[in-house]
Amino acid sequence: MTATAQTVDQAKLDEFLGRFVGDMGATVSAALVVIGDRLGLYRAMADGTTVSPAELAARTGTDPRYVQEWLANQAAGGYVSYDRATEEFFLSPEQSFALAQEGSPAFVPGAFQVATAAIKDEEKITQAFVGGHGVGWHEHHHDLFAGTERFFRPGYSANLVSSWIPALDGVEARLRSGALVADVGCGYGASTILMAEAFPLSEFVGFDYHAASIEHAREAAAQAGVGERVSFEVAAAKEYPGDGYDLVCMFDCLHDMGDPVGAAAHVLSTLGSDGTWLIVEPYAGDRLEDNLNPVGRVYYGASTLVCTPASRDQEVGLALGAQAGEARLREVVTAGGFTRFRRAAETPFNLVLEARP
Repeated sequence: MTATAQTVDQAKLDEFLGRFVGDMGATVSAALVVIGDRLGLYRAMADGTTVSPAELAARTGTDPRYVQEWLANQAAGGYVSYDRATEEFFLSPEQSFALAQEGSPAFVPGAFQVATAAIKDEEKITQAFVGGHGVGWHEHHHDLFAGTERFFRPGYSANLVSSWIPALDGVEARLRSGALVADVGCGYGASTILMAEAFPLSEFVGFDYHAASIEHAREAAAQAGVGERVSFEVAAAKEYPGDGYDLVCMFDCLHDMGDPVGAAAHVLSTLGSDGTWLIVEPYAGDRLEDNLNPVGRVYYGASTLVCTPASRDQEVGLALGAQAGEARLREVVTAGGFTRFRRAAETPFNLVLEARP
């Protein structure tokens, strides 16, 4: 191929470089968000009062010089506010809600924990690009497991019981009267426990192939006081035991599976005659151009670093990716034997799908 001369538009170059500076700042600041969360720096500022670096360091048992630099970075990025008159720092109510209050539906540090954990495995993913092999979920840094639970839990807390389950045909009434539920790919068990807390007459079983996550889920259920009605077992999506389930759930995990069609067929075989499969997947349009936006950028990035390698590490290795879209997911579900499929609800980050026999 012969190289041809290209004319650079200076205005367009300046625009691109401006975007680069923003991205570079966000990238290096991601680790600082994780540090601030881990050391309790945000929580120590949650009340909104102004603090000096020395005061914040004293509150958190950290070094003032490091805290000074951290606060300056956070203020430059708009994650912490700065009072020029006093030369002190504080969290606005909105910043506190998103950064210091883990139970809030807008809590974001878990997302940065996921991102920094995925970046730590860049060398493994680079090798996978060349070799075409997979990188299993279990092969990633442990922060990915904890961060994923903290990232998704706010959305589940805000939507699962209040809107997603009510959007399913007849499912809420079943759960209130007593149903048998399987949560497949449950991870740390956040979704399982939320449902168990909301529907005390129902019984819940969480399944995940990752033994360390199952161990954590059991501890979390005991701490939540639902251990008598919730159990967790190590099992893959195509092999989990039991039948006659009134509801089978998969939250943000179908696209990670090597053989999602096989998983769909297994779900069908374990459902009761009038059972329902609830599938929650990342929000995506059916065409690439529909997803060329900030949300799509996040999901394509996560899909490249985590989801596609996870699928390629398993049998079949279909690699749906985190932006499969409703039409592709419909193909997978119906190929597994389901005859009814619809979008029951959605959020800016989620597709909520219902499948019936």
